[in-house]
Amino acid sequence: MLDTSKKRHRLRIIIPAYPAFNVYSRIAKGTTALGPVSVASAVNEMERWDVEVIDENNLSRYGPRGTASGADHEFLQKLRPADVVGFYGGLTSTMPRLYKLARFYKDKGIITVAGGQHFVRDNIAEALSSGIDYIVIGEGEEAIKELLDALRNKNDITKVNGIAYLEGGKIVYTPERVRITDFDRLPLADFSLVRYARIKMYPVERIRGCGMDCEFCTVKGKPRYASAERLLESISLLVETKDARHFFVVDDLFGQQRDETIRFCRMLQNYQENIGRRLELSVQIRWDKGLDSELLTAMRRAGINTVAIGFESPIKEELEAMRKHVNPEQMLFVTKKFRKHGFLVHGMFIFAYPMKDGVEFSMPVEERIKYYREFIRKAKLDTIQILLPVPIPGTELHSRLKKQNRIYPVEDVGWEYYDGNFPLFEFDRPLTTEGVQEAVKKIMGRFYQFKYFFIIVLNVFSFPAIMFYLHDIKLGWKRWYRPWRNNLIRVGGWFTIKSWLSNYKKDNFSKKIEGAKRHLSC
Repeated sequence: MLDTSKKRHRLRIIIPAYPAFNVYSRIAKGTTALGPVSVASAVNEMERWDVEVIDENNLSRYGPRGTASGADHEFLQKLRPADVVGFYGGLTSTMPRLYKLARFYKDKGIITVAGGQHFVRDNIAEALSSGIDYIVIGEGEEAIKELLDALRNKNDITKVNGIAYLEGGKIVYTPERVRITDFDRLPLADFSLVRYARIKMYPVERIRGCGMDCEFCTVKGKPRYASAERLLESISLLVETKDARHFFVVDDLFGQQRDETIRFCRMLQNYQENIGRRLELSVQIRWDKGLDSELLTAMRRAGINTVAIGFESPIKEELEAMRKHVNPEQMLFVTKKFRKHGFLVHGMFIFAYPMKDGVEFSMPVEERIKYYREFIRKAKLDTIQILLPVPIPGTELHSRLKKQNRIYPVEDVGWEYYDGNFPLFEFDRPLTTEGVQEAVKKIMGRFYQFKYFFIIVLNVFSFPAIMFYLHDIKLGWKRWYRPWRNNLIRVGGWFTIKSWLSNYKKDNFSKKIEGAKRHLSC
């Protein structure tokens, strides 16, 4: 329990480091996760509590680094002793690091709390036996405040809804917590609580939940909306206090509330005109929003430049298995609308999605590669991300594959591989684990190549050609900037893939797969 004789207490929330070889590590150095910051901001309003967030993926210049990866927590605990340590479990691939840190703090007598999408079903028991004292199930802003208050004042823990803990060797689940709908009662995310980090792209949100029902996704439930004014306030606060310019709206599907979204875009446009500064926003959006010209126009005028679209697959049968109610031809047609309005389009795909029982479908891996390459070419995507299916705990995909005894044991293929870059289960025939992983490398390797470095050089020398657009400098800039930006990213992507492959060879993952297959067949 907490030492109630102390005048003040400290909560440290930790975002665990990615595994050593992770393709997202570079991006993570310029941003952070919104959830932990939101929870920390809520606790920061409590009397006699100090709070900080340590993002191990973004320690910048002054962050105390450990001998391997992440932060030096021995140093942190001596410098600013924490009474309670919270852990962000939003990414399954960070679980080994999370549990290692949890045991470190628990051995020092520190109370440990964890929350995030990983903690469902059997994973709760795993966490409670791995150094975690309390699990917050669902949203954490209100639950953490009630839990900390109960711990400090020695109140009845069972009165805190939405948590799980061990008592007498058995797991105790308190009643489910009602989801937050009145977001105005929550404080705005305070990014000054993130120690050491250098944030270039700030995450913001207006909508929680998703109106779709994809089999592979953990985000379910009816969308809940904050006001357009609240989102604008989140952005303007960061502009005026952090000199922020780049933002990522983390809503799963931007534009779900059409009229309110358009109103927000117009408010944001007016705000930028008033302060005399142009902001840049990226959003995740559903493909069919490309049919709404009024929405797209409002988005572009508001400074939304990049749209990330989950195309998932160019193969009709796979889309049906995912419960994506669309066909590839529709997606291609609508993508042209986004490009026509000037958006940079980032395409997200899931390669080799497993069919459901009773579905007769078989396609060789080389033919699948052709489908993907053809779709990417026709859609003229600016950037792409191709992952393998991840049976994330708590999803229907995980339940289906587990029932079919197809998921590799975690003892062989650990949580650190649950990032979409590794095969985690037995694929549909005639596909093989080695084949699908190699296929993704081929598609990504064709898209991200070093040869684009030489095209960048040509782009630089062609810059003076903008002078031919003196009648429309904005048009000239767009025509020059887009290929230059994309070629730069393609070269950077080549370096990232090369580094990942180097680490992959050292890891000897193929032998782990061999062991997993043997155990699966027993």
